Amino acid sequence: MREGPDASEFQQVLPITPSLRAGQREARVRAYAPHRAAAAFAPPAPRGRPACAGMDRETRVYAENHFRGLQGRPPSGACPPPGCVDFIENPDSFSYADFFKGYLLPNMPCVFSSSFTAGWGSRRHWVTSSGKPNFEHLLRKYGDVVVPVANCGVQEYNSNPKEHMPLRDYISYWQEYIQGGYFSPRGCLYLKDWHLCRDSSSEDVFTLPVYFSSDWLNEYWDSLDVDDYRFVYMGPTGTWSPFHADIFRSFSWSVNICGRKKWFFFPPGQEEALRDCHGGLPYDVTSPALLDRRLYPTREHCSPPLEVTQEAGEMVFVPSGWHHQVHNLEDTISINHNWVNGCNLANMWHFLQQELCAVQQEVSEWRDTMPDWHHHCQVIMRACSGINFEEFYRFLKIIAERRLLLLAKGMGPDEVEGEGGEGTVLGPQQAAFDIGRIAEVLASVVAHPDFQKVDTSMFSPQPEELLRQLEEVVVTTTTL
Repeated sequence: MREGPDASEFQQVLPITPSLRAGQREARVRAYAPHRAAAAFAPPAPRGRPACAGMDRETRVYAENHFRGLQGRPPSGACPPPGCVDFIENPDSFSYADFFKGYLLPNMPCVFSSSFTAGWGSRRHWVTSSGKPNFEHLLRKYGDVVVPVANCGVQEYNSNPKEHMPLRDYISYWQEYIQGGYFSPRGCLYLKDWHLCRDSSSEDVFTLPVYFSSDWLNEYWDSLDVDDYRFVYMGPTGTWSPFHADIFRSFSWSVNICGRKKWFFFPPGQEEALRDCHGGLPYDVTSPALLDRRLYPTREHCSPPLEVTQEAGEMVFVPSGWHHQVHNLEDTISINHNWVNGCNLANMWHFLQQELCAVQQEVSEWRDTMPDWHHHCQVIMRACSGINFEEFYRFLKIIAERRLLLLAKGMGPDEVEGEGGEGTVLGPQQAAFDIGRIAEVLASVVAHPDFQKVDTSMFSPQPEELLRQLEEVVVTTTTL
């Protein structure tokens, strides 16, 4: 069993800043907007549908200036670690614009207090009066659902092997694990990546926080009705997630329905100093193996990680490209989303280019002898990464067409309907910003030599035509 790291053990590996704990945090919020609107707060809605909100013109102009001149590239250079992670206390004094300007654009983490999730159904029903997981309720609602379970005690590459079992079997294991003093011959098992929203809509679980409502990743997959990036995690004390950055360099948010987590954050670029002598990233940044300078010759150049203790009900925002490692300090249930929007779209595109380069390097010896070598590289990339250049274009196309439709209808944020009648939270300023970001990144995609080798003959519209449409709209919405 691999339990959560002891602070003294971790300090031998890397110096760390003091942990941020509830009741000990100074409530610091970076205020960028001169006027703050109350954050929307509503009863739980199906599939986590958010309360209505929209971007104002001032925030849009601020954001466009932030990206001006980058031409589809992510901001360059390693991110210096902040001194601490801001703790945001009051929903009524923290607006969408505050979050967008203060954390989303600069790509900085923050923690929201439990007040932001006080109305969630899962916090009422999934937790006992003593703050522990309500196994009885979970068994009654979801006992027969088959869930993915990872073994935290077994390393498989830089992850853990998974099996699938009914939730009732996992809860039975969990109860036995607790009764056995948090030990089991079966190992330390962690329920991870359960697509609850996709698999069940019968219970009001959560309300999507307005701050995270511009979520292209789940908007795209919902339109295909085949997948999503909304997950439930649950596991006993000692379960953990190894060192990683989130898929596609997405943002993520994580709410503890009950329990406590310890987070170790490394800003983008800092992970390079943690590579071993073979170029690989560590599996566990708390491992004493990192003290071996022969194995990790550049570790001493790594800045101290940010350490955050997340309490029950609190919500952590994980920025794009920040590597992190997470340990459950108590029996914990959390809800987590990965999401992409105009603020980290260029990060996603940069990541996909890196993934293709890695594939091409692995199969370079067949470049001159394999027919359709470039096509095979795209096939391999999709198998390994879950997406390739063709899928990325479809992703951009779907989001672009939805934003163009919104602007064409001239609707406000509370009037727009998506597929299935579900309302969006997008206003015209947000739609115009989104179109500008898609146009900039799509121009980079269309110009990429490897995308030019993709067979686009069946694409509708053609990428160049979609780009032309978007660039025209960018011009016409300048004065919106």
